[in-house]
Amino acid sequence: MVRIDKKATRLYVLDTNVLIHDPAALYQFDEHEVVIPMTVLEELDKHKNGIREIARTARQVSRTLSDLTANVDLDQIRDGIPIPRLSGPEGRLRLLCYDDLETPDHLEDNPDNRLLTETCRLRDERPDASVILVTKDINLRVKAAAVGVPVEDYLTDRAFDDSDAMLGGARIYPDAGHDGSGLWESLRVEVKVDRVDGGKVVYRLAGEIPADWHLGMLVSDSDDGASFEAVIRELGPQHAVLELLTNYRHGASVWGVHAHDSRQNFTLNLLMDDGVDLVTIAGSAGTGKTFMTLAAAFQQTLDAKRFERVVFTRAPISMSEDIGYLPGTEEEKMSPWMGAFHDNMDNLLRDEHDGSTSWDQEATRQLLGSRVQIRAPGFMRGRTLNDTFLIIDEAQNFTPKQLKSLITRAGRNTKIVCLGNVGQIDTPYLTANTCGMAAVVQRFRDWPHAGHVTLKSVERSRLALAGEELL
Repeated sequence: MVRIDKKATRLYVLDTNVLIHDPAALYQFDEHEVVIPMTVLEELDKHKNGIREIARTARQVSRTLSDLTANVDLDQIRDGIPIPRLSGPEGRLRLLCYDDLETPDHLEDNPDNRLLTETCRLRDERPDASVILVTKDINLRVKAAAVGVPVEDYLTDRAFDDSDAMLGGARIYPDAGHDGSGLWESLRVEVKVDRVDGGKVVYRLAGEIPADWHLGMLVSDSDDGASFEAVIRELGPQHAVLELLTNYRHGASVWGVHAHDSRQNFTLNLLMDDGVDLVTIAGSAGTGKTFMTLAAAFQQTLDAKRFERVVFTRAPISMSEDIGYLPGTEEEKMSPWMGAFHDNMDNLLRDEHDGSTSWDQEATRQLLGSRVQIRAPGFMRGRTLNDTFLIIDEAQNFTPKQLKSLITRAGRNTKIVCLGNVGQIDTPYLTANTCGMAAVVQRFRDWPHAGHVTLKSVERSRLALAGEELL
């Protein structure tokens, strides 16, 4: 796009889609001036009616603008309306209105072109400042570049930069031995080993702790045949407490499911840990996200009796053309979207020897049917889920606001697991940096009752691996 030397005074012209995407965008430009053209105000007025999410957001933006302009006089409107901020210098809001605005003859008279024309005129009137158009519309950014208008994408809500990947949730030290001696030498820390209540072994570290460590992170000596695996329970600049994980590879299992590598073992530990209330699991298709999560849900619901029910939901977003309305009850309407749930439940109940389903497994299936609820996310607002194991599948297709609405449904004794792959986003206008999955991982990074892991590919078919590499 058009690159400019940004001057000390900057005027950011906001497109409608920026305000719809983030109603708090007005407060995200520090001490600089935010400009709202009349074209944007008219588009907000068109979107305000209805019960859809875009209508609610448009009304929220209108209320924010109303609050900012409630007690100002004409001089303040001309000079810029103060935008209060919690810290730092306040910015200014300008409302842009031209009585004699005319769109160039070679451009069609539509909102995008009027917005471009308003930005160009403001740029000509303010040679002392950098006038920058901010929009999430890719085509508008291209058109702005074609006519020489400085333009930027709205990046404030990104959880990660383009150069970063989603947090892996693990730090691997290949030189660490089974007792951690190689690790401690490389880190130059003092280590004290204790056994706490319940038989758990913890390592208490004193010294300079790596800056990239965070609470709930896996520390291991290998991705595959690890002999040392621990999770960070406490963390400070000069101390840390690591707790050894339960080994689910061979002896112990979760509803008959064993881990194949260090990250899967870490995943099962997070899913079975009573002290972890929120688990986020990322990874490409075939890494076992849903399979291990359902196994842990069934184990803790049917065997351990820790939860009363399992609630499974996902964003009903199609990867191609929609097939239209579906008949039946809420669960029947959601059933076509729950292929991953049904496939993995079949795999959990299938006999490993002959692949058949016994009478006992049919009885288990009926029992599961009475304890598992499939719910549409659109009907979750206002609910409080107690004693529930909530599974949110395809979390990358939710916006941060939508995923926040689901997570805040948690009540007493509720565990939430978010599953997703930021490489497979079907929702328009969401990216790997701005989707709800990325936002949740980033926001709960240092919360002691949350854990995240990004799984690696294991035991995938030759066709699936080849398709991912070639397409």
